[in-house]
Amino acid sequence: MQRKKIILLCGGKSAEHEVSIMSARSVYRIIDKEKYSVSIVGIDKSGKWQSLESDFLENTTNKRITTKDTKQEKEDPSKNVSSFALVANEGLHEKTVVFPLLHGTFGEDGSIQGLLKMMNVPFVGSDILGSSISMDKDIAKRLLKEANISICKFITIKKGENKIDFENASKALGETLFVKPANCGSSIGVSRVSSKEEFDSALQKAFKHDTKVLIEEYVDGREIEVAVLGNTDPKVSVCGEIRPTKEFYDYEAKYMSDSKTDIIIPADIPDDLSQKIKSLALSTFKALEAKGMARVDFFLTKDNHIYVNEINTIPGFAELSVYPLLWKASGVTYKQLIDELIELSLEDHT
Repeated sequence: MQRKKIILLCGGKSAEHEVSIMSARSVYRIIDKEKYSVSIVGIDKSGKWQSLESDFLENTTNKRITTKDTKQEKEDPSKNVSSFALVANEGLHEKTVVFPLLHGTFGEDGSIQGLLKMMNVPFVGSDILGSSISMDKDIAKRLLKEANISICKFITIKKGENKIDFENASKALGETLFVKPANCGSSIGVSRVSSKEEFDSALQKAFKHDTKVLIEEYVDGREIEVAVLGNTDPKVSVCGEIRPTKEFYDYEAKYMSDSKTDIIIPADIPDDLSQKIKSLALSTFKALEAKGMARVDFFLTKDNHIYVNEINTIPGFAELSVYPLLWKASGVTYKQLIDELIELSLEDHT
């Protein structure tokens, strides 16, 4: 019996390139290689595609996909098209499933999903629509508000428009604010501010990553996360709590080895609150047209008000990332999780 061919797609052009390598490394190590024929395709920072040998992921010192002629690729984008075509023609057949582990822009925003859809190749995770609207925090929040799901108050500004100043933003949202790119993950480009100087600097930082920026109110609450798995009838994990030692759960707190962030699974909250949060995770998943997998992040205030913070349709997927840990605590092993996601991709493929 022919094994299904799985292509792990990793790297990418986003600021989360290195996180993608971490996720792919765990999947490659744990996936059942007797059940699947596994290939690795990497995308470097310039957008060039290449087949990778297994030792790339087996060698933990490899943090980034590189090519000898990165400068040339940037100068001639057509080279990226031809590199993709070579990998695609070599690697795809009727039993192929692509597992995109591309976090952030160009991987989680519908870009790669559109390409794979056009090629009629099944892939793990949300479709084009669910990926794109979930990635854009502005659009996602508007849809959640329409669905009567509580979100933090926010203001959206675009590059080139008249920028709101700190005084007006703080009048509308409070003295402490969060400034973040609309289309980035892993807390990249996010700042907590409480003065004009910090606010102006945060806007500059956020606009380096996106042309659209959100200014959000500060919510004093516990950070609760829930994993969702499924297509038309998704299921939810137990709740987990993130307790960062820093001001907020930023990139360093998530991925740096010396981070002292505590992850408490299951979260120490009453059963009725846990059920309410899990129900809201399902509602969020459905409202934003997500499929396959997602992690939904919440704020839980002292008076037990629940706010949806955001959804991640390709959450960190290293073995010790929050998404797999939530499922492990819910009785689903990492290997089983990979199997389920592959089956869900085939179920959804038409």
